[in-house]
Amino acid sequence: MERTERLLDLVALLLDAREPVSWAELREAFGEDYGGSQDAAERKFERDKAELLELGIPITYVQCDDDRKDGYVLDREAYYLPEVGLTPEELAVLYAAGSAALASGAFPARLDLAHALRKIGFFAGSELPIPKVRMELGAGHDAPELAARLELLWAAASSRKSVDITYYSPRSGELTRRRVDPYGLALRRGLWSLVSRCHLRGGVRTFHVHRIRELEVNAARPRSSDFEVPKDFRLEDHVARYPWQHSFHEPLEVRLGLEGELVAMAERLFPTAEVARRLRSATVTVRATDLEGLLKYALSLGAKCRVLSPEQAVLRHREMAKRILDAHQPAPAAAAGGG
Repeated sequence: MERTERLLDLVALLLDAREPVSWAELREAFGEDYGGSQDAAERKFERDKAELLELGIPITYVQCDDDRKDGYVLDREAYYLPEVGLTPEELAVLYAAGSAALASGAFPARLDLAHALRKIGFFAGSELPIPKVRMELGAGHDAPELAARLELLWAAASSRKSVDITYYSPRSGELTRRRVDPYGLALRRGLWSLVSRCHLRGGVRTFHVHRIRELEVNAARPRSSDFEVPKDFRLEDHVARYPWQHSFHEPLEVRLGLEGELVAMAERLFPTAEVARRLRSATVTVRATDLEGLLKYALSLGAKCRVLSPEQAVLRHREMAKRILDAHQPAPAAAAGGG
């Protein structure tokens, strides 16, 4: 019997049992696997128990009284998840979000996600209302390649296996070969990031997944982990939440002026900025490590958001605005031909 099949049958046997299952009964039920010498059979069963315990399936041995025999049991309360108790509306939003992630073409654990969505649809039945929301998570033209990378990184992070990557740096324009310990993945504003400990740099670093050119998971000792994630690690501490927080250069203080209806929304538009208000205007000071990202964001707010300083930011903002304006100018009419 294949190992996976044996483990599933072992779990099923213990779940169906109304009383503890003795070692003799286990050997009889799995004669082909736990047969042979006593020592070899016990070692094989202990390996199976350890693997199931690692998967979160609690098999324990209990010693009972005269009314019940000793044997192995599976704690059903620890095995089965409690009822979630979501309302139909909450299920609808969850289903919409999961469907958007699945439709993006590049989302880790796609098979698990599809299986979960089928479960939601099955159990909700006709009670699942149409969500009053639409979500799209476009992955771009490289979705198949990105999806393959995400699946490998997801598996490596889950099993705590180190990964060798070839990474393109836009700063130097060069490719570097690195070994990293993947701590987690994050999706922010359509951009997937890998947060990991970089052996080359000796610390936690964030890598944009679309810049990874080659990727290979460490194949040595596949059943053993290569690293442990620090207990105080938090994924959100290493992933940019706003366009100007991506780490492309040293921090640069940029001052922007807001007018009109943008003044009242200053803190919401720039949550990490210092805000100084006047009667009908406001000045925000942003520490940016991605000037291009900040300027694109400022342009999206329209003419009532102006860049005040430093000069390099002002000039670059004007260049970007002019390029947009030129792109929307009507084409010059063709000169009329002579007759």
